[in-house]
Amino acid sequence: MKPYPISEQMSAFVEKTVSFNSTDSSLDGLRQAYSTMCRAFTPPRPAGLYVVDFELAGVSVRSYQPPVSPPTGGGPCIVYLHGGGWVVGDLESHDFICAELASTLGVLVIAVDYRLAPEHPFPAAFNDCLGVWRALRSGPFRLDPGRTLVAGDSAGGNLAAALCLALRDAGEPVPAAQVLIYPGLGGDRSLPSRSECIDAPLLASSDVDCYHALYLRGTRQPGAYAMPLLAGHFGGLPPALIAVAQFDPLRDDGVLYAEHLQAAGVPTTLYYGKGLVHGCLRARGQVAEVDLLYETLLGFLADRL
Repeated sequence: MKPYPISEQMSAFVEKTVSFNSTDSSLDGLRQAYSTMCRAFTPPRPAGLYVVDFELAGVSVRSYQPPVSPPTGGGPCIVYLHGGGWVVGDLESHDFICAELASTLGVLVIAVDYRLAPEHPFPAAFNDCLGVWRALRSGPFRLDPGRTLVAGDSAGGNLAAALCLALRDAGEPVPAAQVLIYPGLGGDRSLPSRSECIDAPLLASSDVDCYHALYLRGTRQPGAYAMPLLAGHFGGLPPALIAVAQFDPLRDDGVLYAEHLQAAGVPTTLYYGKGLVHGCLRARGQVAEVDLLYETLLGFLADRL
């Protein structure tokens, strides 16, 4: 493995993350190891949050309500879609960021526990996210549609982008904004980051191929809802914040998507995360570069909400 010039703090984070890898390479083994790793990085929830698990459109979701009461005209909301290559992850794995967003921004956050591949390949996860979004528009919360947005990291960034494309194509109101954090958007293997970051810490190019194969199992001709970079046009989509990690084979997926959105006249902020690796959101409070990413993320969200 070639050396990647990451900071000492980031190296320590990578080392701790990798220490949870299991010798059991089965799907169950992979999921168990991922859950154990996630728990080790999950701080106690901020005080005052009201957290409830329930179902919307037949999908498990978790709501994080801050101690402030929403305005009578409806309050702001972030729908959060977790990462994990469409194969691992759940409501627990990304509790850390959902709780922080709800508490710091004083907004309702809804986390979606979409079905996972390979048991439920595309379009299951995509359909779940779309179903939850549509159900939210009609209840049970009083939401301000002009301040309801979608955010996701990695595979969740893919699902967030796909959700926006599907709503636009259906002529439905799109989210107020889309926040895509080191998203996998279906870029091809010729993108420079695939070879430059072929064996990058925490996500190698071969991992990307493997996750894609599991997610797209049985999909003959993947379209834009599976791989948003395949969209025929990018106009009419919500304003975007796209944050990429420098040492990540998926880096150029996000860069290219930002270029497409900008060319189509969509207000887009590209955050080029210098020194970041894929999956580093968990290093909050441990790595200075990650705290900088959060500053940008929270600033963008505060402006939109």
